[in-house]
Amino acid sequence: MFNHALKALKRANLHRERCLYPPTLADFASNDYLALASRKDLLQEAFHILQNLPSHAPKASMLVNGYYPLHQELENYLCDLLGFESCVLVGSAFLGNLALIDALVRKNDWLLMDAHYHASGQFLAKKSPNTLFFEHNNPQDLKTKLNTCHNKGQLFIAIEGVYSMDGEIAPLEILEIAESYGAYLILDEAHSLGSIGEHLLGLLDHYQYKPTEKMILLGAFSKAYGSYGGFIAGSIEMIDFLCNRAKSILYTTSPSLLDTALSFVNLKHLYNNTKHYQEILKQMRACLDRFNWHTQSNIFTLPFVNSTALLEMQDRLIKHGFLCAAIRPPTTANPLLRLCLNIQPQRTLELLEDLCYLLKHSL
Repeated sequence: MFNHALKALKRANLHRERCLYPPTLADFASNDYLALASRKDLLQEAFHILQNLPSHAPKASMLVNGYYPLHQELENYLCDLLGFESCVLVGSAFLGNLALIDALVRKNDWLLMDAHYHASGQFLAKKSPNTLFFEHNNPQDLKTKLNTCHNKGQLFIAIEGVYSMDGEIAPLEILEIAESYGAYLILDEAHSLGSIGEHLLGLLDHYQYKPTEKMILLGAFSKAYGSYGGFIAGSIEMIDFLCNRAKSILYTTSPSLLDTALSFVNLKHLYNNTKHYQEILKQMRACLDRFNWHTQSNIFTLPFVNSTALLEMQDRLIKHGFLCAAIRPPTTANPLLRLCLNIQPQRTLELLEDLCYLLKHSL
């Protein structure tokens, strides 16, 4: 039944497979920016927390009896850390985006979404006739499209802090436009938390911009925080509404207690060691600069003419001990080699410099 479609994907070099890569490869492909996913000492702390709980699995939806003190403690910690009134944990940032688009945008509302917004948001947004996509990181095009939205409904603007496929940071002007138009701003910080900002707390921290009543922040524990799951932060009223209307909160088992404990431990570790991580990230970006490549975040991409050339480059890097991500359509319009500035267990700067040298002399 699906054989012809699979053959077509293979002919176009767009077929994907789950691969078991050797753990000896230097990981510049994943979203484990700070190498917290391999810290066994932090895992032991989380496991100790779990051992002292009456249950080690959530067992039910948060709205039945799957909401535990540990969930609430992490939510409160996130509110204090990020400056929001309220917060709810979700099973993943993907589920968080589904919750936001599904529950918040009603019949007479308008949703204006950046053209490069994550697929988990675009998935539902494209089903609505009241969705407009504005040019990527283009404040002027956003304003032009906002001026066409004439009705009595609410305005929603959806952007990412750091865009996962190109590493670009959302411009400050978009935050200011949202506030001036009285629009709700959905801010996906999955790839900016732990990556940018004076305290590594994302886009708002980067711009020193205080959360507003109409701002909704979506975060992920599965990137820089080295765990799994996500959260939504906003006003008390907004989070209460989501807990009553969002299907991916109401009808899913609440987040894993082990992942919740690990997220909590890793967040506290990062908070207590921010300067250490900031310095390493600064040195890594400086290393990239020396090769005349630049990024403000932890993500850097190189374009390729076609998927065949991209996959050949990925294979060559693997043979030299490096793993970078080969991003192909339809994930992006054109093939990209995605290099994440990930801290390595050891010799981080040396490995990054070797990788950059190899790439520079292979292109």
